[in-house]
Amino acid sequence: MNRLTCNNLSKVYGKKMVLDGVSLTLEPHRIYGLIGRNGAGKTTLLSLISGQNFADDGEISIDGEPVFENQSALDKICFSREINQTVIFGRDTRKIKHLLRAAEIIFPYWDKEYAAKLVSEFELDANKRIANQSKGMLSAITIVIALASKAPITFLDEPVAGLDVFMRDKFYRLLLEEYNASERTFVVSTHIIDEAANVLEDVIILNDGKIIRSENTDELLSRHRIISGLADDVDEFCKGYKVTHSETLGRSKTVCVEFDDLDKFKADVSKYDFDVSKASLQKLFMNLLG
Repeated sequence: MNRLTCNNLSKVYGKKMVLDGVSLTLEPHRIYGLIGRNGAGKTTLLSLISGQNFADDGEISIDGEPVFENQSALDKICFSREINQTVIFGRDTRKIKHLLRAAEIIFPYWDKEYAAKLVSEFELDANKRIANQSKGMLSAITIVIALASKAPITFLDEPVAGLDVFMRDKFYRLLLEEYNASERTFVVSTHIIDEAANVLEDVIILNDGKIIRSENTDELLSRHRIISGLADDVDEFCKGYKVTHSETLGRSKTVCVEFDDLDKFKADVSKYDFDVSKASLQKLFMNLLG
């Protein structure tokens, strides 16, 4: 089934608690969005899950089988992260085709023909040196490796960094095509939230090393609304609701409220002269983090 479970993961660097008791389950055949501010612990979490780093506490397993130092479990995971340190000042003299050959050795599910197709899709020249590639092209290389790995559980860390709008759109299309044609699970860590929102079935929000939300994207958005009106009226309305964000400008006030019963919310809000709108995923993320 390839269900991945994390229990009480913690990681400390020096005196900083980067991950603090994170528990998480990744169900098979889903696309997850992992979002959080810089330094929230996203990359650390993915590196722990993929066995590229070790946790100070906690357990990680796939279908009950431990991941760390277990090659049969690790073979099911691909964490394709941004290429950066090795290309500083042109030190990496390898060609793109060399990196793809290495990936073919590393990933047991590798699809060579699919990799060649993706190289063409992203307009890459496999004979070019990695050190001579732009940031966008380096991102494209990581996408090719992630998708062509065919790993049942695949992590993409900031995959569209540096890509122009056309290539970003192509990435999301290719991701959905591969998802629909397979049983793979994808986790996409990104700062370009609204652009990715349409493909993210579930969202995991990480803040200060802790998961503050982990649920279906549509369900999360359906339980939040942004309302604006006279401050006194808004304050009166909010007495029965959880407010996740508030802004006051003169006599006007705008809040983001969370509710469990949509019909009750509609009935309550109809009593006031409010502007009511749905929150985008990016706006909701910003509201939840204050």
